[in-house]
Amino acid sequence: MRIKTGVLAVTAILLVACSAPALAQVISRLPTAERVVALTFDACEGPAAPAVFDRKITDFLVARKIPFTVFATGRFARRNAGPLADLARHPFVEVENHSFDHPQHMERLDAAEVRAQVEDTDRLIEEITGRRPRFFRFPAGNYDAATLATVEATGHKVVHWSFESGDPARGLMPGNLRDWVLSKTRPGHILIFHVNGRAPATGEALPAMVAELERRGIRFVRLDEVLQ
Repeated sequence: MRIKTGVLAVTAILLVACSAPALAQVISRLPTAERVVALTFDACEGPAAPAVFDRKITDFLVARKIPFTVFATGRFARRNAGPLADLARHPFVEVENHSFDHPQHMERLDAAEVRAQVEDTDRLIEEITGRRPRFFRFPAGNYDAATLATVEATGHKVVHWSFESGDPARGLMPGNLRDWVLSKTRPGHILIFHVNGRAPATGEALPAMVAELERRGIRFVRLDEVLQ
């Protein structure tokens, strides 16, 4: 009887442990010791103004077949459905979720509004690319514990960045962007840039940044290659 009781107790503990929610986590670097870096590009569009792809960025990456991840808002995906579908056909490109209309403070939304931001964008991106997003990035990086829990409950991992590139800054010179990013980047980092036509220095600086990182023995990966 004691043995049976002990087995039942252990089983109960395991069931509770397995059903417990995952710890809240915002991923800011890759969980690997390999010399890899993830290039990620926010494709933002909110209610204020339309946005389109910066072709200087995407043409370079596609021509070189460099793995990268696009975090697209629903509005951007809808406006740029054709180019987004074309990009997603490349095996080295992944498209992930950046909310529907880029609210700067999702922590001010209620749970139903947060879920709608995520789920409406998921459906749209899946319609366009044939693949449902698995990762989410908060607009402007703003969130609180409740909002993070709501997003994670939709089945997404939240992925931010290792440091800010600052590429949307007005008047930023390509050389300054290149030097800043290269001075900060280490293996395992997740880099963030913008591909929505509002960061003109990025397209100019990107080839030199890629060349130098490759010279350092770093290779580029999609997020889904490393984050299981």
